[in-house]
Amino acid sequence: MSMSTKVLHGIDTVIVRVADYCLSKKWYEEKLELTPVWDDPVLKLAVMDTGSPTSITLWQTDSKIEVNRKTASYPIFRILNAEEAHAALQQRNVQVSEIITDHAVTYFTFFDPDGNVLEACQVHA
Repeated sequence: MSMSTKVLHGIDTVIVRVADYCLSKKWYEEKLELTPVWDDPVLKLAVMDTGSPTSITLWQTDSKIEVNRKTASYPIFRILNAEEAHAALQQRNVQVSEIITDHAVTYFTFFDPDGNVLEACQVHA
């Protein structure tokens, strides 16, 4: 049996730093319909199931969160219909950007309570 020389085997989770992980966990549950699969009040983090192999971990920090929307790294959520997703998030009082369509995708950004950048993307078939 040969051992794999590959060091990395996929992305397990994406860390999103938040000011209050309990507040953020509730927001991600109610607004984005993500389900917590792990909650650690000692470390002040919650792992949220995104419906894919990669989770999002909301991890509280005592530092001021300063998001530069032009340089921030951010997760992109897969969606089936950008117009419907955009409208649904707006109905849930989520701050969303305009919808942008190019030759390959239709997408928009949206923001959590700490101003973290998130994106929703529909790939054209």
